[in-house]
Amino acid sequence: MDIKSLYREIVNEHNLHPSHKHDLDKPTMVLNGVNPSCGDDINLQLQIKDGIIEDAAFNGSGCAVSQSSADMMCDLIIGKTQEEALALCADFMGMIRGTATQEQKEALDESASLEAVSHMPARVKCATLGWRTMKEMVESLLQNGTVDGRVSANNSEVCGACARTDCERK
Repeated sequence: MDIKSLYREIVNEHNLHPSHKHDLDKPTMVLNGVNPSCGDDINLQLQIKDGIIEDAAFNGSGCAVSQSSADMMCDLIIGKTQEEALALCADFMGMIRGTATQEQKEALDESASLEAVSHMPARVKCATLGWRTMKEMVESLLQNGTVDGRVSANNSEVCGACARTDCERK
């Protein structure tokens, strides 16, 4: 099996059988990410305690690239500190821009299978949607210190998982 076939298989597996496509019971932060150019829409949920991303999940719809990228990202950031997750995000964005080192690509594990997207401008936003959403959430948490489950990354009192103000998951 050549490397391109292996990468396609990884993307297909994460798209067809995502491990992290579900709601978390009590997310610390929730944020919707949208790619208006093609309609990708994800609802990213993180459980963060003492600076560690203990769990991550997403819901939504979109192309195979956006859905598999979000699933691979969740795999990668669970158990990492917020700072480590941001560093991985920078590595992923560098890979997409073609500036990442081999070491940075290796740190991305299966997410490196999306490197070919860098040659497909229409797919870059699809691949980076989950990563951009996670970055916005974690940076907001680091800057604002928000850890209340009722508050999303944009400081809304609406639960991002279900869009209700009276959600029991808050």
